[in-house]
Amino acid sequence: MDRAAHAWVDRSFAVASLTLATLAAVWLCTPQADAADLEPGPSAAAAPAPPPSAAAPAPVPSAAVPAPGPSARKKSPYQPEGVPRSGRSYLAVTAGVSDMRVHRTNAGNLIRFSYRVTNADQAKAINDKKATPYMIGHTSHAVLYVPVMEKVGPLRQSTAPEAGKEYWMVFSNKGDVIKPGERVSVVIGSFRVDGLRVE
Repeated sequence: MDRAAHAWVDRSFAVASLTLATLAAVWLCTPQADAADLEPGPSAAAAPAPPPSAAAPAPVPSAAVPAPGPSARKKSPYQPEGVPRSGRSYLAVTAGVSDMRVHRTNAGNLIRFSYRVTNADQAKAINDKKATPYMIGHTSHAVLYVPVMEKVGPLRQSTAPEAGKEYWMVFSNKGDVIKPGERVSVVIGSFRVDGLRVE
């Protein structure tokens, strides 16, 4: 290789070295970005939450359907039967009484239950002072009791029964809860009769 070629190679090498040195100097002089600067900056402040919408109006309750009154209720076409003849005969044989009737006083505050004794021994249970009499209304579902007067005591006959005689007891109907025509049951101890019509 001649001298001219050596001179060109040396000059090219010197230029390359100078270029690399210049790039290195520029890179070293340039400030490096901090790691925090590389992180994305905080986004714009969050927009304030929109004001709460106006409270939704409370649902308007539907109009309550009124319950049908007593007059609006349908009455049953079936009427309760009274005590059949066979039942009366059965009571005359087993309980020793017959001709049982229920009468309402004019004022309506008392109801009288009367009966005739056919067998004195069997009727003792009805006249027993320890047995509490009840009268139960089939329609009104009212339960009546024999009132106790201060000086007289219970308004009922509780003497020893005699065959052929009629006896009675009175039930308090305060407020006129049991109306004429209603069927009632009378319960006295183990004795019970159903379907008596209030007259």
